[in-house]
Formats: sequence, C-alpha cells, structure tokens
Amino acid sequence: MEIILPPTCASLTGTLNKKHGYAIRERKGHFYGLRNPRGSVPPDGHWRFIADCAELAASGLIIADIRVPHDELFDALIEAHRIVAAQHLRLTSYRARDIRNLKTTFGL
Repeated sequence: MEIILPPTCASLTGTLNKKHGYAIRERKGHFYGLRNPRGSVPPDGHWRFIADCAELAASGLIIADIRVPHDELFDALIEAHRIVAAQHLRLTSYRARDIRNLKTTFGL
C-alpha cells in the first residue's frame, strides 16, 4: 500500500497503532505500509491498518490518500475473515474513499 502525503507533510514514518503489526516506511522518496518484522500481526491487523490510513486520509492533514492494489486488499480482507467483502472487490486499485465506502457498505 502506498501512502500519499499532503504538501504540508514532508515525511511520515513509524507505527500508527502497535496492535496492527504494520508501520509506515519510506522507500526511494515514497511512503508505504509494511509489516513490522519484529512484531506479531493479528489476523485483522493488515485490514485495520488499511482502514485506519483511509480514515486519516479523510481529514487530509497527515495523509492525503492511499493506493491499495486489489491483491493486497483482497488478502487483507481474507486474513480478517471478511470473505463477503473480499469477493465483491472489482477494481485493480483502491483509494481511501473506496476503502471508506467498503467499510460502510459491508459494516466493517
């Protein structure tokens, strides 16, 4: 998942929530959500990390938007036992607004 920062934010790295098992890392000038190799990840940790980043993007203060490839979102939903939502994914890539709509539509 790529994390797109607003013009007012030059850098953002670290953990949003230790319970996710995921953190934001910078790689070649871009920011990504990556699994924390030292921590454990609960079954729904990846999905919760994606959802939390989407919610932060709604304000636009810290995160402007996110891009989540279909396969990554599908895997995150399956790991979180959200099978019905995973089966309804149709796009090749999802943005923050798409994730928020998904949460609303399927009550995630």
